[in-house]
Amino acid sequence: MALGIQILGLFFGLFMIYYSFLHFKRKEFTLKEFTFWLLLWVIFIYVAFFPGSLDFIVKTLKLGRTMDLFIIGGFMLMIWMFFYTYLLVRGNQRKLEHIVRKIAKRKKD
Repeated sequence: MALGIQILGLFFGLFMIYYSFLHFKRKEFTLKEFTFWLLLWVIFIYVAFFPGSLDFIVKTLKLGRTMDLFIIGGFMLMIWMFFYTYLLVRGNQRKLEHIVRKIAKRKKD
């Protein structure tokens, strides 16, 4: 059963490397962004094949299983993404408000 999950992880990681490369080729990613994603997917593939390599983190944090580490990490990442998205939206709202005020002031004059 574990081999099936590892093979699935391998194919998913390879697909994501290819997908990231396509975005880089279309100039939607810079070299720096592509390198980041490439490194992330290579680490993903490595962890899929050697999940025991994370045991030292699991033991240090006194977690029961490696899956608990992934769940906690996933929640932390998700909360950070929501917060980052909120900051981007809020910044765009301020910029839009500034532009609208500028246009309204010109029309008034």
